Amino acid sequence: MDEPKLCWLDLRSPEGGDAVLEEALHQGIDGIVATDPDALIDVPPSVQRVLLLDAADETTDLGVADIVILPLPRSQRRDLELQHPKVEFGRYVQIVDASTLEEACDSARTETWSVLDFADPTKIPLEIVIAAAAGASGSIITTAADVEEAAITFGVLELGSDGVLMPARRVGDATALRRAATQGAGRLDLVELAITRATHVGMGERACVDTCSYLDKDEGILVGSHSKGMILCVSETHPLPYMPTRPFRVNAGAIHSYTLSENGRTQYLSELHSGSRVCVVTADGRSRMVTVGRVKIETRPLISIDAVAPNGQTVNLILQDDWHVRVLGPGASVLNSTELKAGDTVLGHLPTADRHVGYPIDEFCREQ
Repeated sequence: MDEPKLCWLDLRSPEGGDAVLEEALHQGIDGIVATDPDALIDVPPSVQRVLLLDAADETTDLGVADIVILPLPRSQRRDLELQHPKVEFGRYVQIVDASTLEEACDSARTETWSVLDFADPTKIPLEIVIAAAAGASGSIITTAADVEEAAITFGVLELGSDGVLMPARRVGDATALRRAATQGAGRLDLVELAITRATHVGMGERACVDTCSYLDKDEGILVGSHSKGMILCVSETHPLPYMPTRPFRVNAGAIHSYTLSENGRTQYLSELHSGSRVCVVTADGRSRMVTVGRVKIETRPLISIDAVAPNGQTVNLILQDDWHVRVLGPGASVLNSTELKAGDTVLGHLPTADRHVGYPIDEFCREQ
């Protein structure tokens, strides 16, 4: 699993005062950034206390700062570092042209901390810095104006920036930043489900989910008739004799079916549309969010697959009744839906909470 992304909050001008800091601590924000050492006094040592300075010399008061970021190369801050051997230092670079981009690349290769501020909205300079710093041990923290930009920054070149520095203007920003940092990848617990019955159930509408990403051979979407039990439907990455592969597609199931989307929500397949986000999962449980490009809903013959989990929980999935529609079994084995029979084993997921408009909720709810 990838290293967790770092979330730094700039508390220089929040509207919510102490409430913003309290929320940041509750959300496990990694670093609090200030330009005044006194502003860090109330920040506990469990959080990185970051002092961002325009300039400094050996007499500068660093207060309780754990990390000090300066717009200076290491050669120009050597005396200050000698005065404060317990403090980590890093470099701030504003990238406005080719020469400052080269400074950013050098910082990313050599500094423990590099805080990079890109003047233009294009992410190509950040891509260049990430590539230039491949294998370096330091951390790249990129400034972002808001949560939307932070989410993009976390995913640049698939690796993304090691962290994001975002201003905290109001209560809610810390929660949104932490969510953006964690939604890119994660892990889900998959279980082996034993097929108990496969039944042809006539005609109905099924949904193909076409994503904006290439999917791997062991990757698909979790789909189920009930919110507490889903089966892993594999992407169309495996060869077919009568048509080309569609490595961006999952023939996912009937339109009433649930699938997983952002922030732990479920959505009906019929609710997905261009621009939606959906969770794709590998056979070993690694997950990531991808963007939906389109959903194709067409009338097709359907097959109902019933299965049971080791804890006795029943699971149902209704799929297009055609042999090229597939699900995943243990070891990423690919199983044609029309060939499933009692005793076969497939991979699935058992969400623990009931659902209300897609959100998990602890209430009585029976699905059948």
